[in-house]
Amino acid sequence: MAEKNFRRNSGGQRRQNVAADRIFTYTNNGEEPMGLLAFMENVRKDIKKNDIKKWLKFGQLMVDGKVTTAFDTPVLPGTEVKLNVGRPFVQFRHPRIEIVYEDDDVIVINKGYGLLSVAAQNQKKEENAYDIIRNYVKAVDPHNKLFIVHRLDRDTSGLMMFAKSAQAQEVLRHNWNNLILERLYVALLEGYLDQDKGYVKSRLAENSQYVVYSTDNPDEGRVAVTHYKVLGMGNNLTLAQFSLDTGRKNQIRVHASDLGHPIAGDKKYGAQKNPIHRLALHAQTLRFAHPITRKDMHFQTPIPPKFASAIR
Repeated sequence: MAEKNFRRNSGGQRRQNVAADRIFTYTNNGEEPMGLLAFMENVRKDIKKNDIKKWLKFGQLMVDGKVTTAFDTPVLPGTEVKLNVGRPFVQFRHPRIEIVYEDDDVIVINKGYGLLSVAAQNQKKEENAYDIIRNYVKAVDPHNKLFIVHRLDRDTSGLMMFAKSAQAQEVLRHNWNNLILERLYVALLEGYLDQDKGYVKSRLAENSQYVVYSTDNPDEGRVAVTHYKVLGMGNNLTLAQFSLDTGRKNQIRVHASDLGHPIAGDKKYGAQKNPIHRLALHAQTLRFAHPITRKDMHFQTPIPPKFASAIR
């Protein structure tokens, strides 16, 4: 957590400089996990248990970026707990976005399919993930900012990240390839792949109709490498996992088409079927070194149930 956003208080706690709130942060520096109620009793011996229960009831306690009302929420070693003495934390609710993790520098979300990551030039009025999350962080504190560091296609669901501080944005912008440790996607492909695993390497370019394509021309496009692994097959569909050495626009979609097995529902790149009535591509895993603390951050979502049921 960025030290500049806090000032030290007695007892090792840190208080955030937000005028409307009185936010304290505590860390489990022990070697064993604790229940949240027991942890708060331990770090705030000056407070009665009933006060802690009230903080829980009214959403004034947050564990690793998530508000909780459960007294037995695990507080693992190294986990941060925030207490807002002044008022309940602003809680985020949206039917198409889940906040997976949040701190002062980054925010990780699980984006639903069919939602733009960022408003396009000709779609300024359309709902998009950036505006939704920006409105939320501004509701927490009008001085908060949000920076774009990562995007997903409109019809791709799954994990993506924004920066919340200019420092984090700058570090990610200049060191993206070094800080991003792993990105895994799952997709339903038309037909059955001949090999259980392999990779595709090509140069990707884009035409005037915004269609990305592979080319062997060394003077055209940028090199892209996509690895794949078969997870299951059935109903003339393949459930596959993809990992990226590079992060080009539409990279997995183009390379799946190059394999002769386009992603189901991806009419733009040659799909003939749409068994689950959406583009069957999901960003399942995101692992990165935190841009400020360098802590290993690892997030994973389940394979969408419709993906798995389609091959049964």
